[in-house]
Amino acid sequence: MPGMCEGRVAIVTGAGRGIGREYALMLAEQGAKVVVNDLGGTRDGSGADAGPAHDVVEEIRAFGGEAVANGADVSDWAASKAMIDQAIETFGGLDVVVNNAGILRDRMLTNMTEEEWDIVIKVHLKGTFAPAHHAAAYWRDRSKAGLTNDARIINTSSVSGIYGNVGQTNYGAAKQGIAGFTFIAALELQRYGVTVNAIAPGALTRLTEDLGPERSEEEKAASSPRWIAPLCTWLASPQSAGITGRVFEASGRILAVAEGWHRGPTAKPVDDPEAVDEVMRELLSRTRPPAGMDGQDLPGWEGR
Repeated sequence: MPGMCEGRVAIVTGAGRGIGREYALMLAEQGAKVVVNDLGGTRDGSGADAGPAHDVVEEIRAFGGEAVANGADVSDWAASKAMIDQAIETFGGLDVVVNNAGILRDRMLTNMTEEEWDIVIKVHLKGTFAPAHHAAAYWRDRSKAGLTNDARIINTSSVSGIYGNVGQTNYGAAKQGIAGFTFIAALELQRYGVTVNAIAPGALTRLTEDLGPERSEEEKAASSPRWIAPLCTWLASPQSAGITGRVFEASGRILAVAEGWHRGPTAKPVDDPEAVDEVMRELLSRTRPPAGMDGQDLPGWEGR
């Protein structure tokens, strides 16, 4: 029986370990031909190792799937273009780009260095933009040539970005930026037959396994990155046609749609700064609190 991604060509960045590895394996299990990208750096983005990407390729080939390795730094403009070209030249086209590569440089704002800010923004934001740009240009040119696309860009946001988490101003800003990027790209690319969505995953990987409290075996099982892969595979498949501009949460505990910014309570404008305090406090008394990491209203923020 053909898989739900039979014959589709997919690139998965950061696919040598963790969530990206699960994406690549499941896409291949469902019939996709996969470019397995991974620079092979450490959690903080230093170093490089071709081994992890090649290991995943061998896993895929072992069960009869088709895959090739790619070791590009996805934040490098030319290297990301070469990665897109590799998929097209190797498999004859491109249908799906999953932007998953990422690093961590957690630090409180007062202690964060310029380099810690710059590299996280570069890997996450530019590392999403560059592959998306080159893939989108390919699909645009196909559309202009009279060909049809049923293409996908699947980005990786985070609850740290869409809800916020202490110690991650760099990472959270990048992930919130990716959520905004996703919606705007969805508006721009729908004319070319391309949908753009994002996943905010919850899982224990080498980026997160030593963060937070000790977990029970049950909690570890519920935090396996394997739980995220079915959503990514569905988004990559023809079944998700027409679903675009959304950010989804996925973990071993929940599947959800994250709802974005909406205008809250309003008032008539005032031209006297002395009048602003009364107006804004009344508006805030009717405003929903921001969400915590669980996506629910933060207690104690009423009226703030």
